[in-house]
Amino acid sequence: STSLPEYFVVPSSLADQDLKLYSYSFIGRRMPLWSWNHPNGSALVRMANIKDVLQQRRIDQRICNAITRSHPLRSDVYKSDLDKCLPNIQEIQAAHIKLKQLCVNEPFDETEEKWLSSLESTRWLEYIR
Repeated sequence: STSLPEYFVVPSSLADQDLKLYSYSFIGRRMPLWSWNHPNGSALVRMANIKDVLQQRRIDQRICNAITRSHPLRSDVYKSDLDKCLPNIQEIQAAHIKLKQLCVNEPFDETEEKWLSSLESTRWLEYIR
């Protein structure tokens, strides 16, 4: 994948040939990417969607098993579809523009309550939270 870094962490139980084979199943060949690690062993792994719905369960299970085996406490993998629970880039950009307009163009002689209400309506704070 041209959009992944040259080097990245993968579970040691996944063989190189498995990674190459599985990479063709992901949109944009974006293999699961180990993004963050906590001292307690928790990890954040980012993964693109799998193209072939028929193969999705098998590949997803294989990768989740590899991640579980790599966890020091053998904790189960918790998956979350971020497309469903996070704003898209256009929504974030629109919120940022509204925030800039509020901070730059709006007079500050408004009441604090009205300004805070306007700030809330930008949704910027919600998105960055």
